[in-house]
Amino acid sequence: MAQKTSTPHMEPRPPCPAAIPSTERKFHVLVGVTGSVAALKLPLLVSKLLDIPGLEVTVVTTERAKHFYSPQDVPVTLYSDADEWEMWKRRSDPVLHIDLRRWADLLLVAPLDANTLGKVASGICDNLLTCVIRAWDRSKPLLFCPAMNTAMWDHPITAWQVGQLKAFGYMEIPCVSKKLVCGDQGLGAMAEVETIVEKVKEVLFQRGSASQI
Repeated sequence: MAQKTSTPHMEPRPPCPAAIPSTERKFHVLVGVTGSVAALKLPLLVSKLLDIPGLEVTVVTTERAKHFYSPQDVPVTLYSDADEWEMWKRRSDPVLHIDLRRWADLLLVAPLDANTLGKVASGICDNLLTCVIRAWDRSKPLLFCPAMNTAMWDHPITAWQVGQLKAFGYMEIPCVSKKLVCGDQGLGAMAEVETIVEKVKEVLFQRGSASQI
């Protein structure tokens, strides 16, 4: 299959993840990453997920999240907003956010920053990741890991927004209290990578999709 050249600093990838042939069915995890400092942990998170037998991982990034990690350190296919628009030229072309939604068995948004939390709670879908979330099949698990400054976390609207996501059927992996990069001390830090990976394993066990772990 021909490959296209993607945006700068990103590896070439097939035009549609659902089109990748596979001789063995794997469990597909789509990782969404947003513009929190915790996006620094994306390479480690992906590496730990890939240690789970039978898992295939793909990443969807927001533009602001790119500030915190190097794509060369992420050893899987990575999609961003430009890919959706580059793929779709006419009516018969694939729609990336729908193809990703069909491909994925589980969506993990880590970190979920305050801005994207507000968008998802309100149904806004103005980038590739939020379009995937808006189109998500709610019979499949969606896990989210809030990450933001303590003052943002303590704002009254945050609890409402997190509650709204839970009402949609999404699963929260709660933030933790620590000294943040900005110097503030308190709740708002993304859960530890080990905690996130263990929660993914738990969900896989519940769905009978990772008996070999």
